[in-house]
Parts: sequence; C-alpha cells; structure tokens
Amino acid sequence: MDLAGESTSLASSTVASSSSSSSVSSTDCDSPRGGDADHELLHTTTAVSVSVSSSSSSASIQRILGLIRSEDPDSRLFAAREIRRLTKTSHRCRRHFSQAVEPLVSMLRLEDSHESHHEAALLALLNLAVKYEKNKVSIVEAGALEPIMNFLQSNTPTLQEYASASLLTLSASANNKPIIGANGVIPLLVKVIKHGSPQAKADAVMALSNLSTLSTNLTMILATKPLSPILNLLKTSKKSSKTSEKCCSLIESLMLSGEEARKGLVSDEGGVLAVVEVLENGSLQAKEHAVGVLLTLCQSDRSKYREPILREGVIPGLLELTVQGTSKSRTKAQRLLCLLRDSESPRSDRPGSTPWQHGQLPWVHGSKFFLYYFTRSILFVKLSMSW
Repeated sequence: MDLAGESTSLASSTVASSSSSSSVSSTDCDSPRGGDADHELLHTTTAVSVSVSSSSSSASIQRILGLIRSEDPDSRLFAAREIRRLTKTSHRCRRHFSQAVEPLVSMLRLEDSHESHHEAALLALLNLAVKYEKNKVSIVEAGALEPIMNFLQSNTPTLQEYASASLLTLSASANNKPIIGANGVIPLLVKVIKHGSPQAKADAVMALSNLSTLSTNLTMILATKPLSPILNLLKTSKKSSKTSEKCCSLIESLMLSGEEARKGLVSDEGGVLAVVEVLENGSLQAKEHAVGVLLTLCQSDRSKYREPILREGVIPGLLELTVQGTSKSRTKAQRLLCLLRDSESPRSDRPGSTPWQHGQLPWVHGSKFFLYYFTRSILFVKLSMSW
C-alpha cells in the first residue's frame, strides 16, 4: 500500500483512488497533496489543447513526449504543464508518460531557466511519482535529487515547497530511502522544519518520518538534533493532523536515542503538553506514538519524569486509551498508568492477584485518584458510544 493517509498540502487537490504498483510501507506517506496546485496552463501561440481521453490518445501522448524533448523552451514548458495536468488523477497517464522523466529532470538542471520552467517540471514529476513506484525510482535514478536539493535551499517559497513535496513523495519508496539519505538531504529537511513556510515544514517532517524507517537514516536524523524544531511544529499543528502524527513518530524515536533528547523534551516549555494533547485528540496512530513517547520517558527514570507527565493532566487521556486505543496503545497506556501511580510497586505480587501484564490495572487498588478518573473516563466513553 502506497499511503497510510493523505493530508492537505500545497496542492490541495487529491489524487483519485487507484490501484498502485508501489511497495511502500503502510507507515510511509506519499505526497499529501496527491497532485499539484491548479495553476493555469501556459497560453502561447503554438499551444494547442491536448486530450488523452479520445481515440487519438496515443498520438496525443507521443506529441507531448515530442514537445518535452524539444529544444524550444516554450514547447517544453507547455509539455511539462500538460503532463502535470494529465497525470494529476490518472494512473494510466503516469504509466504512459514514464518516458518523460529524463527530459523533465533535464529541465530541472537548466540553471538559466526561468523559475516557471523549474516549477512546471517539479510539479509534473511530482504527479508522475504519486502512487507509482516505478516512476519514483526512475526520477531518483535520472539525477533529480541534486536540483531538488538546490530548490530546497531556495529563497523562493514556492520552489522550496515544491521541493519538499517532491522529497516527501520520493521518500515513500523503499528503494529511494538509502539514496536520499546518503545524498545529504536530511540536514536540509531539518533546516526547512526550522525556517521554512508552514507547508514546507509539514512536508519536510513527513519526508523525514518516511526516511527514519531506515536505521542508517535514523542515525543521521539523530545527529542533526531535530527535537526543538519538531516540537515547535507539533505545538502549532492541529493535533489530529498527519503532521502531528509524524512529529510524534519522530519524537518517539528520539526518546529512545538517549537522555539528552529526554531532557530536551521536558525542558522545552509546552513540549510534554503538546504530546499529551496528541494523546487526547490525535488519530489512533498518533495516540500510539504519543503514549510511546511518555512511556519511554517515564521508564527511563520514573523519579525524574513522573511529575512532569502528571502535571500536564495526562490521566484522563490514558484511561480513555485503555478502552478505545489500538492494541499497542492499550498496553502502553496500562504500563504508563502503573508507573504513574502513587506507589512504585504494584500490588500484583499479593497471593491470588493477577499481574498487570495479564490485563489488570493494579493502580485502581492503590489510588482513589486513579479510580475517580477511571470511573469518569469509562462513563464518558459509554456516553459517547451511545450517542
């Protein structure tokens, strides 16, 4: 499956669902824009309307392919915009226009070209790559990373956004992940998360999340010390968004990396609170990452991190998660609740009792505080389900 879930991006249009040849992990994001923005096509005296839905579709495709290989800049620009338009929602067109990848990458490499030519080529390549694994690989093999990295550092916001979107799409391919990481893209993505536009930041953090599933890439991500910019992005993002989910996924990985990152989360004003808010309001997958962050934190040093977690009012969200979360979330929530209870040693060691690992919640026996919130949470869940 190519895409676990798509969210809003610079190109707010969404690609229609179609069968995909991609082998991307279900945890990876393809382009959240699923296509590009609806900019107007170039109008020139030589431009003619092209349609691929008629009986002459084969001839039309060949004509566009001829134009994209042309020496005339205006013809190439027109062809790139036509490819972008036709591949926006058509899986079949993405397959037919695979031959356009190399000429489009060549357009990216032309340094003396106008920005509009670079933008048209980037958007065409973006649409060719969405939900089509073969094109993702071909684009990287054709040498697109170097110019895309240059655009990622551009002072032009639109070029930077298109470059971030392209890397998000290309990084969804397992074949591309080691190549992208080895080419030095990761520090540039972290820089975009720090200083880019809101849209570029969102796409960059999702691209980083895609890349982090490869251990060598995760090591490079950790070396850039990206916790602070990721937390800043999480604080300003809607907690139910895909962006927040990917932020929490990365933060969970960072918590496992060492004490420096754990101290950084707690010392960052509003950092723990932002994670708790995702635990309460995020998607099921985001909640799983959020409870994982807090559990790792508390397990590393209960005496140090128990109070900062409790201070942010995490108990109601955890109790609800034990009822409504995924299987992993429920287990993690129960473990965290055990660590957060007043007594450090659960009473499951008493004769005849069942350990919490077997499903009991021993904190109920030891604290009226927990029992109160547990009863209130269960009542809330039941009322919600009855509605």
